[in-house]
Amino acid sequence: MKKMLLLCMFFVVGTISAQKYFTKTGETDFKASVDAFEPVEAKSNSTTAILKVDTGDLAALLFMKSFHFKVALMEEHFNENYMDSDKFPKATFRGKLKDFDMSDLSSTAKEYNLSGTLTVRGKAKEIETTAKVSKDGDKIVVQAVFTVKPQDFDIDIPSIVRNKIAKEINVTLNYELIEKK
Repeated sequence: MKKMLLLCMFFVVGTISAQKYFTKTGETDFKASVDAFEPVEAKSNSTTAILKVDTGDLAALLFMKSFHFKVALMEEHFNENYMDSDKFPKATFRGKLKDFDMSDLSSTAKEYNLSGTLTVRGKAKEIETTAKVSKDGDKIVVQAVFTVKPQDFDIDIPSIVRNKIAKEINVTLNYELIEKK
């Protein structure tokens, strides 16, 4: 009986101290367009992200095939030729909002340094950017922008299209997180 009570106490304390907010419909966009050529951009509305409010830890998971392009052929080339989405089906991010404090949040966005590791195609890259975080009713909104280079993740761009794809890809995150109960 004492063991059961002790186990329940640890569970309750762990639950209280590990308040989390999450989404399964986070937006992740990227733009790799070059002026004078057809836009190279895609959007995913199914990023799963979780924020531990007591530590500022932020993690995200995105399936590569969830990116959708305006041009179906681009989407096919993206998944088959560039991302090898069957071999590397997901991208992940594990990071931290520095000095995050839930009690400081309001409807006015506050900026936090966000740093962590982005893993795409099995290759990890350290990312540092600024995230804007606000509170919208019961939701926490996290927005960030950062750039990556295809070569950071061993993405080979064929010479025939190299001039049509930006050397730096802009990635935009927009997550509306709700409390996980």
